[in-house]
Amino acid sequence: MISWERWEGTIEYTFMAPVRRTTHMVGTALFSLVYGLVHTAVVLLVIVLVFHLNMSHANYVAATLVLLMGSLSLIGIGIMGAVLPLLYPERGSQMCHVVQALLVLVSGVYIEADKMPAPLAAVSVLSPARYIIEGIRSALIDGNGVLDLWKTLVGLFLCGIVLIPLGVWVFSRGEQYAKRAGKLKRTG
Repeated sequence: MISWERWEGTIEYTFMAPVRRTTHMVGTALFSLVYGLVHTAVVLLVIVLVFHLNMSHANYVAATLVLLMGSLSLIGIGIMGAVLPLLYPERGSQMCHVVQALLVLVSGVYIEADKMPAPLAAVSVLSPARYIIEGIRSALIDGNGVLDLWKTLVGLFLCGIVLIPLGVWVFSRGEQYAKRAGKLKRTG
């Protein structure tokens, strides 16, 4: 969002608008969350139909709850990452891609965490993406329900409760610095 608004030349207006930053961020995050859920459902449906997967044991309610709870922590990380294009107009967007790639690398999407090299496995313990992937796999493949995944759900929720305020704090500090340093002008 920051990169896009900087490119469009509207970032100055966004930061000058009489809207609380929290309202702006929550609105953007909710749209992304709804879009992500719909997108994930469509992709899952296409994969099931194209590859003729047997999903009769899948627990879609548990998988959706894991995705929702996990999204809270990823929103917090995303808010922190949004400060990069704000502070570094030329390369901040690329820096966000590096952070995203690192998060995916340690998430267990390519290889399960217990089979990762020791340094990656150690970092993956701190990544909420790992628990999202494990929880969704458990719900869709093994058919585990909400009660089976309660520890994962509570952990992801608590992680979101910590990371969202932390992300807002980091972003607000970055925004204050960007305003003082004159970094909000359009450079793209």
